[in-house]
Amino acid sequence: MTRGLHRYYGAQDLHFITGSCYRREAELGTPPRRDLFLQILEQVRKRYGFVVLGYVVMPEHFHLLISEPEKGTPSTVMQVLKQRFSRKVRRRSRHPSLQATLWTADSETDPDIWQKRFYDFNVWSERKRIEKLRYMHRNPVKRGLVSQPDLWIWSSFRNYAYGEAGAVQINQWQVHKLKLRRPAA
Repeated sequence: MTRGLHRYYGAQDLHFITGSCYRREAELGTPPRRDLFLQILEQVRKRYGFVVLGYVVMPEHFHLLISEPEKGTPSTVMQVLKQRFSRKVRRRSRHPSLQATLWTADSETDPDIWQKRFYDFNVWSERKRIEKLRYMHRNPVKRGLVSQPDLWIWSSFRNYAYGEAGAVQINQWQVHKLKLRRPAA
């Protein structure tokens, strides 16, 4: 167990999670990789029964705003998500017929896709929920990847702005069921 690392689960808080690629390499730097990550996130969401309130997938990291899962913990969810993505990328990199130029990871020379841990911030107020969603959705603009948040299709922004369904089901309507405390006046 790592000293100083404390995770707070069981209070039914939301979790703002950041996962980074190993050495901040752009392992999510291509559209097919980002699409694959979101496809796997949706599979994991269904399997572990958690609510996704927001996400953004950047070239070298991702942010999620999720509820606690019905099965397991946010740590379990992150472990499964990262492992499934890594396995799928490695499998594709070993098969040249699957457009190997898009899947550059080589399991022999580049075994690590993810940093070993992830950052988890408990979100327990409506004010923080909105702050984290805005941060996520503005991230691609701040980094200069797009000029407006709605142009980055690997985030939940278009769901909030236009009601469009994306690769991952966003459950905005379930926010009222979650135990968010009101900010102190």
